[in-house]
Amino acid sequence: MNFLRNRLVVLGLVLLATLLLYLLLPAIRQGSMEPFLNVQRFGLAGVSPATLTTNITVRTGQLPGDPPLFFREALPNDGAGKPPRLQVVLLHGQSFSSKNWEDLGTLSLLASNGYQAVALDLPGFGNSPDSEALKTDQNRVDLLQRFLDSLVLKAPVVVSPSMSGRYSLPHLMQHSTQIKGFVPIAPVGTRSFSAEQYQSVQTPTLIVFGEQDTNLGAQSLKNLSQLPRHSVVKMAGARHACYLDRPREFHRALLDFLSKLE
Repeated sequence: MNFLRNRLVVLGLVLLATLLLYLLLPAIRQGSMEPFLNVQRFGLAGVSPATLTTNITVRTGQLPGDPPLFFREALPNDGAGKPPRLQVVLLHGQSFSSKNWEDLGTLSLLASNGYQAVALDLPGFGNSPDSEALKTDQNRVDLLQRFLDSLVLKAPVVVSPSMSGRYSLPHLMQHSTQIKGFVPIAPVGTRSFSAEQYQSVQTPTLIVFGEQDTNLGAQSLKNLSQLPRHSVVKMAGARHACYLDRPREFHRALLDFLSKLE
């Protein structure tokens, strides 16, 4: 009789434990998954949840010409129809294209903060075909100016990493009064201009480079520091493409610079 009673007690305990496990399992599962879900929800590298607006649309377009120019654009989602705070043009380096600015979250971040953001595929990169008509600095200046005129980018801030300095620097020297701000990120070609040319440019400039970029980063810093209205951001521990190594810091510095231009 005692044996039967003991078996019933054990069976009751097993049933009770099973019931408790069934009731607690959803809460345990939810608690273990929440950090993963948060990472996925805010998965754009370098974009903090507070500054990202998820309903920003990145559209694409292509301008006709020789060569045709492909671009990506994000506009502020403002139902009141107010103009953007500023227009920002993003160029790219040798191994990249406009897609990197979309993947990094820069286009959406700028638009969510009220800026019109336009990223260009330079000729021979991304979806823009190469052209034989770009052999000189003047050819490249004319191409960049054609792009700005076609999209009615009248006083943009130009972000120019690495290889894109072949376009942005000659253009800056000729059209600095049309550029609201300049953000060179270790660009090529800084040795091509004299101290007098640099000192004649009054465009506010944010010089960005990676601490570990001892080649182009150091060289461009030395030359670009001749611009009279410049400030400098050094990305700690970052390499040549410092905005990829430290996207949060880069985005923070860019937004701070833009806010001072308004």
